Amino acid sequence: MENTDQSGAKPEVVPSRRMPQSKKLANWVILFLRLLALGGTVSATLVMALNKQSKTLIVGTIGTTPITATIEAKFQHTPAFVFFVIANSVGSLHNLLMLAMDLFGYKFDFKGFRLLTITLLDMATIALLSTGAGAAASISEVGKNGNSHARWNKVCDRFGTYCDHGMGALIAAFLGIIFLMVINAISIINLHKKTTSQSTVVSG
Repeated sequence: MENTDQSGAKPEVVPSRRMPQSKKLANWVILFLRLLALGGTVSATLVMALNKQSKTLIVGTIGTTPITATIEAKFQHTPAFVFFVIANSVGSLHNLLMLAMDLFGYKFDFKGFRLLTITLLDMATIALLSTGAGAAASISEVGKNGNSHARWNKVCDRFGTYCDHGMGALIAAFLGIIFLMVINAISIINLHKKTTSQSTVVSG
């Protein structure tokens, strides 16, 4: 028997605004991955930006007296490393903004465009980070092994600490890219599900 009020009308059923448990879990997973991606890009930025090493080398001799020169290796000396630092700085800022959007953006979600905006911005950031990491990795390979065809000598045998820190920055950057790619894949799946459900409601 259906419940009615005194006037005979059926009581209005108020839909629940509580978020489904599966969606809550997915949001927490994305937040966790976003924090990991942020950690990767921030670590890559700081390690490479602070990476430098000084070494005193013998460049010649006058009689029996050696002539020495102090050479310093810095990331600013290589344009690819400068671009790497800039790209990861932008990636870190992007991850911070996306964290804010994930936490508070639902309050300002205009016609459901928040998820689409995040997905597109993630794609652009992945492209930027991949370009910076690829450029830095190619120069790092030359610095480690040299290039006999171009007669470029390797430098990592002299600046081992500098090269080790650069390798650490590259690993952190690639980890950040991987986490962002996973986030982007989840966002695309969620966007597809949302579009499919809306299409089903309209057709129904």
